[in-house]
Amino acid sequence: MLRLILLRHAQAAAQAGGGDSERPLTLAGRAEARLMGDYLADEHLTPDLAVVSIARRTRETLKLALDVAGAHPHILEEPRLYLAETPALLDLMLMTPSPVRRLLCVGHNPGFHDYALQMISSGDSEARIHLQNGLPTAGLIVIDFDAVRWEDVQVGSGRLERFITPDDLR
Repeated sequence: MLRLILLRHAQAAAQAGGGDSERPLTLAGRAEARLMGDYLADEHLTPDLAVVSIARRTRETLKLALDVAGAHPHILEEPRLYLAETPALLDLMLMTPSPVRRLLCVGHNPGFHDYALQMISSGDSEARIHLQNGLPTAGLIVIDFDAVRWEDVQVGSGRLERFITPDDLR
């Protein structure tokens, strides 16, 4: 079984001097990232590999979450993950090395939300309905695939294992 963990970046400032990619997390966003890091640790969802967008808000979200979780996976900053849509997200996932069993991606909407909806075909019905309503900042989606290699994963072959938001944990 392969496990894909999608984490949308936490709440970020509306603007930054360096443009969209340089928007930092707000104080509330930093708290969201730490909360999700606690959840990752408590639920044993620490990844083998973390792939993160080059945007400042995604890198900060990942760092805070992993620091709180006490996790130290290999981290790959991926420029193609910045504001990526489904085709790019699928390509990146399919290129994941076989030894990786738990892949964490930290990125953006609307790409992550659309991608998750396209990848799942089964799973907890309440969580699927909840996910239909959107993916808020620091929302966490866990999708399991009955596959041995990432390159064998197909659109619609995933099972939504869970969907958790910071509001669900408060």
